[in-house]
Amino acid sequence: MGCDQDIQALALAVIQTEMQAVAGLAARIDEQFVSACRLLLACKGRVVVTGMGKSGHIAGKIAATLASTGTPAFFVHPGEASHGDLGMITRQDVVLALSNSGETEEILTILPIIKRLGVPLIALTGNPESALARFASVHINVAVEHEACPLGLAPTASTTAALVMGDALAVSLLETKGFTRDDFALSHPGGSLGKRLLLQVNDIMHRGSEVPVVTDSVLVSDALLEMTGKKLGMTAVVDGEGRVAGIFTDGDLRRMLEKNLDVHATRIAEVMTGPCKVIDVNMLAAEAMQIMESKKINALLVVDNQQKLLGALNMHDLLRAGIV
Repeated sequence: MGCDQDIQALALAVIQTEMQAVAGLAARIDEQFVSACRLLLACKGRVVVTGMGKSGHIAGKIAATLASTGTPAFFVHPGEASHGDLGMITRQDVVLALSNSGETEEILTILPIIKRLGVPLIALTGNPESALARFASVHINVAVEHEACPLGLAPTASTTAALVMGDALAVSLLETKGFTRDDFALSHPGGSLGKRLLLQVNDIMHRGSEVPVVTDSVLVSDALLEMTGKKLGMTAVVDGEGRVAGIFTDGDLRRMLEKNLDVHATRIAEVMTGPCKVIDVNMLAAEAMQIMESKKINALLVVDNQQKLLGALNMHDLLRAGIV
């Protein structure tokens, strides 16, 4: 059993080998890479990604990355393809096949059918002279000098290189298509990014009887009762027609008490913050968070286009919704 230093040295050697493999890909970003991108950009169907064994796992990840960055894609197992799953491939698609040797039997078996369909084939292999490379419409060379596995058997550096080249394709397509953060969020509604980009104020605001509100003619003592009952740390202040005149917060109360003003004798209109910052019901929750942070406030009132009160939103609502 090796000592700790030996184990660390082995791990570092693996990382160094894979770093060199990835660095070597820079020279392969050439006309073939551009041609592959052009084929994918012109695809009117979907990108069908296939690979066997470890290459299959990498192919699945590449398909997922393409799909989440604006290029519809899915993985087809080459072994299953020859038993019916080839029906998933249409003449509008592009096939992206991964095989380090370029001689994977399960992939070579389905090549004649791909040819008959007239489907463009992009191959990622480590052997430019292989059958798959020769058959492909476009071949991208992802060869590595040697695997990180000391036996030279387990796919390690070669699968890393294929994965990185797949990422290079996906991100190049993303940028060329003008794919945006909003587009990304549409395919990731359950993730934190989706929440930040898609959630609107209307989805999380307090409304109706939950919103503390008083008219601008009441005394501060009445406003405090409303604030205490609704527990949002503030109350909206509206005029006689229901339009927002201002807001009264815990901070306003502290400033009032510092001036020794009587809560039973002072009208709310004299000590409220008004006019105050208000937001639209259709604003993104992330924008509301940005406003709160920039203005150093903890609550916002939501109004319609006539400045009438629709709801209220505070920092805790945004935090609970995952807008961080």
